[in-house]
Amino acid sequence: MGADYLEVKVPATSANLGAGFDVFGIALDKPYDIIEVEKSDMLEIIATGRDAQFIPTEPEKNTAGRVAAGMGKKVRITIHRDIPLSSGLGSSAAPAAGVAFALNEMYDMGMSQEKLVRLAAKGEKVASRVEHADNVAPAIMGGFVIVHRQRIISLTPENIGVVAVHPDIIVSTRRARAILPKKLSLRDISFNTASAASMVVGIMKEDISLIGKSMENRKIEECRSKLIKGYRHVRKSAVNAGASGVTISGSGPTMLAVCDMGQREDIARAMEKAFSDSGVKSEAYLTTIGKGAEIIG
Repeated sequence: MGADYLEVKVPATSANLGAGFDVFGIALDKPYDIIEVEKSDMLEIIATGRDAQFIPTEPEKNTAGRVAAGMGKKVRITIHRDIPLSSGLGSSAAPAAGVAFALNEMYDMGMSQEKLVRLAAKGEKVASRVEHADNVAPAIMGGFVIVHRQRIISLTPENIGVVAVHPDIIVSTRRARAILPKKLSLRDISFNTASAASMVVGIMKEDISLIGKSMENRKIEECRSKLIKGYRHVRKSAVNAGASGVTISGSGPTMLAVCDMGQREDIARAMEKAFSDSGVKSEAYLTTIGKGAEIIG
């Protein structure tokens, strides 16, 4: 393309989807961040919008800044935030993915989506100390992704109702990873593998019931649920309201329900009420599996 300025829309994402720890991810239709990238004589980060005061603007401490530096480009990056911070919705991944995508277009670099995902994952290391691609991959590619070593597989299911409810609870990615067990039993591994396999079939067939049932996993959700006040009540309320399945989005604390498109409002109300019953404020996003990063200006 070649341009001095680009404006990019980058979606929130949800990783894991239950059994696909560090492997599965989806792009969400909303919320999303807007990333402006402009050629400059220095690398500069500006953050505005939601939780902007908590975003480091030193390039080496910012996921987007680390990506731009790694790609060898001096640009002014303005991050217009709407994805809640530390939410399990890819708040650190969106700027990294958006900048990798924008710079590739701006400088006609011709990189594949897989290469951009790898570059964006290096930016994620700033936030979590681990280069993981389960958020940046769907942020760039959209849809449902499977990350397996150097291979990234993308599927684009349609009309999958998703409700993401973000409670007013702080759960850091580092803490959520630190409490995970170092080993799993063969029985638990077998169960999670079966869930992951049936999830892929559910996505391919756009079978909402199968997708929901395939969110079941052992140990990981059990450990992380202890960080979310009201978890069991919220989960039960979502299912009673019609959700096919419920899981923690990424490292949490957002909880994700899958359902028919027409059931989203009822499920959102039920989940918000359940959090409220537990003394926790929350906000719901009625969304679906959506597109990846795209140029809007």
